Amino acid sequence: MAHSQFDLLKTKRFLPVFLTQFLGAFNDNVYKNALIILITYFVADRLSVDSRVLVTLAAGLFILPFFLFSAVAGSIIDAHEKSIFIRRIKMIEIILMILASLGFYLENVTLLMLVLFLMGTQSAFFGPVKYSILPDLLKEDELIGGNALFESGTFLAILLGTIIGGILILKDGGIAIISGIVVAIAVIGRISSIYIPKTQLPDKKVRVNYNIFSATVGVIRNTAKQKDIFLAIIGISWFWLVGFVFLSQFPIFGKEILGGDENVVTMLLTVFSIGIAVGSLLCNRLLGGDISSKYVPLGAIGMTIFIIILWVASLFIEAGQEPAGISIMFSGIANIFIMLSMLLIAVFGGIYIVPLYAIMQARADASHRSRVIATNNIINALFMVIGAVIAILMLKLNLSVTDIFLAVGLGNIPVAWLIGRTVKRQVAVNS
Repeated sequence: MAHSQFDLLKTKRFLPVFLTQFLGAFNDNVYKNALIILITYFVADRLSVDSRVLVTLAAGLFILPFFLFSAVAGSIIDAHEKSIFIRRIKMIEIILMILASLGFYLENVTLLMLVLFLMGTQSAFFGPVKYSILPDLLKEDELIGGNALFESGTFLAILLGTIIGGILILKDGGIAIISGIVVAIAVIGRISSIYIPKTQLPDKKVRVNYNIFSATVGVIRNTAKQKDIFLAIIGISWFWLVGFVFLSQFPIFGKEILGGDENVVTMLLTVFSIGIAVGSLLCNRLLGGDISSKYVPLGAIGMTIFIIILWVASLFIEAGQEPAGISIMFSGIANIFIMLSMLLIAVFGGIYIVPLYAIMQARADASHRSRVIATNNIINALFMVIGAVIAILMLKLNLSVTDIFLAVGLGNIPVAWLIGRTVKRQVAVNS
């Protein structure tokens, strides 16, 4: 057993797959945010199209492949040796990033949107394999630590990719810089994938169902038979609903509630990402490597408490007429409470999410693990769409963004009860 989760980063079993997934998440967010900024400030005006429509379309095009292809992807992955499959996916990423560079150079929004859809498709295939390979590479008492590093790395990659993509695309020569970055990162990711160890041979009996509809229904139905795994997936999906609502509403919260400029929004994203990373790493320390759901209710309840504190503190904020900089976040006790609450919401989110991923991986049969994780991706995407619909409806009813935060925070209470009551037995299976 490793003395610390960070010891895993020194191993040839874990470091290559960690770097590969980190670089992939980073590239996704550099490209997505650069595209959104390009649409918002340049392309939409030139095409006389509402930028909000194009940005919404972009978000939908990236999520859609998770609905369409996750089930088929899970079957294909279970039928192949995983390390070779990852290398093929990373080669496709290089090709996509070259196409993306061409789209940026030509400022061709149709090509850029097509590439975004294909990137979503690539992610729909990469998601199941990157999580299903962990139990093959790690010992059972390392799974919590490995997932903690994966989750913290993912959110830090989202943070860095979003900031870099948004800032550099507006610079002189920004298109060339972004194009160079995404291609270079894809190449580095492909190189790191070469060092991922081979896993056990696949189950030759796996039959790949290429019918998207029946494959999707089939993997969900089969996963639902394992109640503890399915409820872990529901718990994970709820976290992504909460996370999606917070991340998507940060611009409105920063501008309308706090009266801040774009730097305040970036700071909110930074604090939230760091909090998830800290909570994820802290979870492994609390559990000592044991795969257990005992801290999942604590994570959900902690999120709810600090969402309520955030909501109350927001009532005492009076936004100024002109957008203020980062200094506004330290200008009063209410602002400080908001920043601390945002940090602790994310910390408890990390404590909540890591055990559920480990439970899903450890309890899934090795021959079906990728299809179980594909089910997770499908339901994650469904919950994020539900979160978006809830947020839009509440905004249409003239409720504030803090009311949206409060609604999802209160929703944590029944989720905490359900998950804590049902997913509670310890796992004793070999990875």
